[in-house]
Parts: sequence; C-alpha cells; structure tokens
Amino acid sequence: MISASNVQNEFPALSQHKPSLIKTDTDVPLTIAVNAIDENGERVEKHIACERPLTVYLNWRPIVTLMTLGARAESLALGYLKNQGFISDLKQLESVIVDWDVNSAAIITSESTADLEEKLSEKTVTTGCGQGTVYGGFMDGLDDIVLPQPQLKQSMIYSLLKNISAYNETYKNAGAVHGCGLCQDDKIVDFVEDVGRHNAVDTLAGEMWLKQDTGNNKLFYTTGRLTSEMVIKVAKMGIPVVLSRSGATQMGLELAQKLGITMIARAKGRHFLIYHGAENVELDAIPPKRPAKTS
Repeated sequence: MISASNVQNEFPALSQHKPSLIKTDTDVPLTIAVNAIDENGERVEKHIACERPLTVYLNWRPIVTLMTLGARAESLALGYLKNQGFISDLKQLESVIVDWDVNSAAIITSESTADLEEKLSEKTVTTGCGQGTVYGGFMDGLDDIVLPQPQLKQSMIYSLLKNISAYNETYKNAGAVHGCGLCQDDKIVDFVEDVGRHNAVDTLAGEMWLKQDTGNNKLFYTTGRLTSEMVIKVAKMGIPVVLSRSGATQMGLELAQKLGITMIARAKGRHFLIYHGAENVELDAIPPKRPAKTS
C-alpha cells in the first residue's frame, strides 16, 4: 500500500500527544485547466476541481475510500476516524502516513480498536457527498455531550458572512466544491474546501483534534445543507452554533434541538433563518423591510 522508501517525516516531534506525520513529497493539484466551449461557440480555458480517491487505513485495515479534493489528507483521515467512533484518544496515535502515489492514508495506533469488526459491519447509507456511509460507532457518546449556550449578535453574523466570502478560493476558481469554516465571533480561524461537505467538516475536526482545540467558543459555517450527520459531527466537535448558506433537514433540526445547538440556515447577504436557539441571537441590525409586492 504505502512504501516507506518514498515518504518523508514532516514533523516527527510535535509533542508526546501528537502522532508523527509521514507524507510523500508528491503534491496533488486542487484544480486542473481544461478546454470548454462557451455559449458563443468559443473555446475557452477553465479550471475544474480535482476529485481523487483516498483509502483510509486503521492499523493497516482498510476502513473507507473517500472521494476528495486532496487538501490536508492527514487531517481528513484523522477527523473521519474520530467522528465515526473508531478512535477517541489522541495519545493512542503513533503515526499518520499519507502516500498520494497510491492514494492512501494510514493511521497507526498503539492499541487495537475495540469492536472494530462489529462497527464496520453496521453501516448506514447517508446523504453525505464524498462519503455516504456511517458506521456503528457514529452515534456513540451523543447523550454525554453538553454544549454551552452561545451569545450571538445579528451584526456579528453579517460581518462573518462578509468576511468568509474571501476564503472560498477553489470555488471561485473552479466551482464544484463545498466550504466549511471554523469561526470565532466574525473571525475565520480555519477554512477547508472539498468536493464533499463531510470531507471538509472531518478535516476541520482532525485539525482541531491535533491542536487539542476546543469548540465551546466557536461557530461552524458551511455552504452545505444541515443534515443529521452534519449536526452530529459539529456536536462531537463541541461547537454550539451551526451557520449554513444552505437549508436544513427535518432530522438535522430535531438533533439540533436535542443537542442544544443553535441552528441558523439560508444565511446569505442580510438574510438568515434561525431554526433553533433564537433566544441566543440578539437582533441588533434588523434590515429595512422590503416593500410589499403589488399585484
């Protein structure tokens, strides 16, 4: 799968609680240039998003193959395994090996994963683009999650929406990707784009885990819809607020209500809808009402 002869140790001594990261020196492009014919019949050169498989291994056991853009594969693999309930203790991680020559990411731990085969046998097909399957450990620990009650302002939401528009570089260049952001007030702490919104949230989860960052003072932004799976992942990251440019599903809303997540969707420009947690949002920048339409 992964050859030790063509990899390099990028940061082997981060700390005793972080794994060593071994990566090939092969760069993968996020977009490629192609030719297309426009509406005027003219040939133009445009960029499209790359899409490639990444097989995630846990102690050399293949777990899943994700279709991904290819950015930050080590964090994507870690976040995926953590969110799915395969690993939970950062101290167990020994190394992360990413080899794009064979499209693989291997996570090596000091201990075997409890009930691994049982978890792998329990699959649920989901709406997740780029993934589409959750395993038996995905729902573990939800009843133990206690999220803080956030205090938000409408003006802060507007400022955040304005600021975050500068971060979707791949989308502006090629389209066909989702973006997810880890935010604090109206500042963007981290932003990830991928062909699947679940890849993007898992990548952020992996980054937070490696940095041992907490989500209690954060807000999670996504361009994708707020399904049950997205809400669960955000809750596992300890983040009390989700903000989406898209809409929400029934089960996504029900889980937000159960878990105490403030859910704001259809957020674009000066518009948004608070589906849950309206008491946590101070409406301090109400825009002028639109004039009524006349027949």
